[in-house]
Amino acid sequence: MPPARQPRQQAGAISTILTGLRRAPRQIRRGSRDVIENAVSQLFDAAVQPHGVEASGEYRIEELARLAGTTTRNIRVYRDRGLLHPPLRVGRIALFNDTHLTRLRLITSMLDRGYNIAHVHEMLSAWEEGKDLGDMLGLESAIAGSWASEKPHRMPLADAKRLVDDDAGFDRMVGLGVITVDGDEATVVRPKLIEAFNEIRQFGVTTDTLIDIHEQTAPLIDEISGILVRAGVEHVLTRINPGAALPPDTEVAELITMLVRFRTQALAAVSATLAFSIESTIESSVSQILGDLIDKAEDL
Repeated sequence: MPPARQPRQQAGAISTILTGLRRAPRQIRRGSRDVIENAVSQLFDAAVQPHGVEASGEYRIEELARLAGTTTRNIRVYRDRGLLHPPLRVGRIALFNDTHLTRLRLITSMLDRGYNIAHVHEMLSAWEEGKDLGDMLGLESAIAGSWASEKPHRMPLADAKRLVDDDAGFDRMVGLGVITVDGDEATVVRPKLIEAFNEIRQFGVTTDTLIDIHEQTAPLIDEISGILVRAGVEHVLTRINPGAALPPDTEVAELITMLVRFRTQALAAVSATLAFSIESTIESSVSQILGDLIDKAEDL
């Protein structure tokens, strides 16, 4: 399917839900928003569902490619490289299932993150062999070679200013330490943050507003980080005796590995909790807006 048709399918699914909602004002009573809340949940499901298509459990290769957002050619390459298991053969028809779909989305995600096919094969093989989280982290670390989730980018000052594309915003970011300046050179300390800012600005949100949000949320995030790290540090302190001789290298290595695993699981837990909170808050806000609009329509 040509890429241009994919957003239209998504828009079609959302449009269907909205049409049903517009026809429902008489079902809605002030103080009862169940219909709206259900519609909002469906709207967000449709928006995040790949191309607005629900998974059915059995797919031909063209449908599998459409659901995973890739091409049939890529699927055949992944099959030839051993990344995807063989499909079920029904006569001359090859049928894939939800396991193939999940695995294909994982492959696509890893390739998008910068891993090559050989790396993806190693990671998937380790996973299938039942290696534990430490083994997987070690393999990913060897491949990605990074502890920090963000690495500062040094560049000419003029390039950094073009990246931000807002002189006042640039100065505020320097003041907050998001960017540092040294003569004609600049270091973007938080490149992912600026990338996120630039994405959101496309919707008309100003740089000032985004920096305001960052200033408000950063202390709260630091507080959460402090709570989590203290828990990890306290556990480490139960394993060593401060002031005594340094433990053997093997024990230190084990403690460091434990903290790496702790960091990974803490990020996953906080990310899942934050995502749940944001999704609930967005749905509640949109429900309120739609409910108010429908209430006004009833009064006309």
